[in-house]
Amino acid sequence: MMRGSNTLIGAVNFVTFLISIPILGGGIWLSAKANSTDCLRFLQWPLIIIGIAIMVISLMGFAGACYRLTWLLRIYLFVMFFVVVALLGFVVFAYAVTDHGHGQVVMDRAFLEYQLSDYSGWLKDRVSDPGYWAKIRTCLRDSRVCPKMARYGRDSTTGLLVPEPAVLFSQRHLSPIESGCCKPPTSCGYTYVNETYWTAQPGTVVNDNDCIMWSNEQHSLCYQCGSCKAGVLASIRHNWRKVSVINIVVLVILVIVYVIGCAAFRNTKRIDNDEPFGENRMSKARPSRFQF
Repeated sequence: MMRGSNTLIGAVNFVTFLISIPILGGGIWLSAKANSTDCLRFLQWPLIIIGIAIMVISLMGFAGACYRLTWLLRIYLFVMFFVVVALLGFVVFAYAVTDHGHGQVVMDRAFLEYQLSDYSGWLKDRVSDPGYWAKIRTCLRDSRVCPKMARYGRDSTTGLLVPEPAVLFSQRHLSPIESGCCKPPTSCGYTYVNETYWTAQPGTVVNDNDCIMWSNEQHSLCYQCGSCKAGVLASIRHNWRKVSVINIVVLVILVIVYVIGCAAFRNTKRIDNDEPFGENRMSKARPSRFQF
C-alpha cells in the first residue's frame, strides 16, 4: 500500500511538472503581450513565479516519494499548501479586477468602441494613474500599434496606392487598443482620411472630452483619451480571462496532488515508525493467543 501511494504521488507530480509548463507559458505570453501591446508589465510576474514554484515543488514531491524521504515530503507539503493558496488568490484576484467593462456596439461598425466610464476598480485606478499612464502611453507609441493599421489599395483611375476607403475601414475587426487609441470615437463625427488621420467638419460642436483630446499628430493621436485607457483595460481583461481558464484547471489538479501527497506522507511516516498496515496492524494491536 505504501509503495503504491508513493508510486502514485511520484507519477502525479511528474504530470504536475508537465502541467506547470502552461502556467509558465501563460506568464511568458502575458509578458510578450505587455511588451508589444498591453504595456502593463507587472501583471505577468506572479504567474511566472507560481509556474516556477510548481515546477520545483513537483520535483521535490517526486524525489520525496521515490526515495521515501520524510523530511523532503514534509517540506513539499508545507510549500505546496502556500502555492495552492497563492494560485487560488491569483485566480480570484484576476477575475475580480477584470470583472467590469465591455465594448460597445456601434451602428454600421464591425469594431467595438470603449469608454473608461464602463470600467471600475483597482485596475482602472492603476491604469489611469498619470505617472503610470505616461509609461503605458510611451510603450504604445514605441510598439507602433497604430502605424501598423495602415492598409492601401490601388486607385483604379491613377493606379497609385491610396488609403483604404472608409467603407472598408468600418468593417474591420479592430483590437481594443486600435479602436480606443488610434482613432477618435465615432460619436465625434470626424471625417475619415486614413486610419490615423481624421478631420472635423467646420462648425462641429463636440461634448466628448475624447474628441477634444484627439490629435492628427502621429505621436499623439488619442493616447491621452479615456477610450485609449479603456482599450488597454479591455485588452488586459481579454488576455487574463484566457490565462485564468488554464489556472483553474491546474488549481484543481494541484489540490488532488496535495491530497495524494498527504496520504504518501502518512505512509512514509508509518514505515519509518515500523507500523504495519491493514490486518497485520490489527493483529499486532490484538495478538491472538494461539500461535502456530
